[in-house]
Amino acid sequence: MRGGNMGERMLSRKELARAVFLRLALTVPVLGAMFFLPAWTLAYWHAWVYLAVLLIPMFLVMQYLIRHDPELLERRMRTREREPEQKRIVSLSFIPFLAGFVLPGFDVRFGWSRVPVAAALCADLLVLLGYSLVILVFRTNSYASRTVAVEEGQSVITTGPYAVVRHPMYVGAIMMYCLSPIALGSYWAAIPALLIIPVLVQRIRNEEVVLLRDLRGYGDYTKKTRYRLIPGVW
Repeated sequence: MRGGNMGERMLSRKELARAVFLRLALTVPVLGAMFFLPAWTLAYWHAWVYLAVLLIPMFLVMQYLIRHDPELLERRMRTREREPEQKRIVSLSFIPFLAGFVLPGFDVRFGWSRVPVAAALCADLLVLLGYSLVILVFRTNSYASRTVAVEEGQSVITTGPYAVVRHPMYVGAIMMYCLSPIALGSYWAAIPALLIIPVLVQRIRNEEVVLLRDLRGYGDYTKKTRYRLIPGVW
């Protein structure tokens, strides 16, 4: 996605590093609670592997961005949406997010489904692949904010993954969300996790309204790069 909130003071590198450390310090115990409390055991190897797959690359990317693109990292730290429709969509996204992260622990605890080790590890690799696509978007588009808005001086990006589809970051996000339950050892949790797809489709529809309205040249870009998520499909 593109954009951030106009008029906000940019943080210094020191302030940004402090904010990132605080965010990570809060994220680790929250994820741990979501995984290990439902499983009611720390002997939950799926969760340990998944945390390593998720957090180690995230930490390395944040360290890189602090040094080389702090503006992008600050945009990724913002969470307050300006568009009313996006606020509603973000609220809906918590349903598949929580289901995909909380249900696997109960599944492992009560043995609802049996995910082979190889299948769980393959899912971990695909989650990492999805995150790699997100990183590629970061390298291509320094305006890849977490929120939907257009900043002063922003231009349309047409190279890299944006030459293939208009919203490559969401492709990576869908891979990560939908495969996370399997990586965590649950087939059943993958069913509600799939609800992230219609939520993101609605987010993209509204985001494109904003981009067509506020980002010069985006209309011409949509004619050149026709598909939003999947070439030849949509």
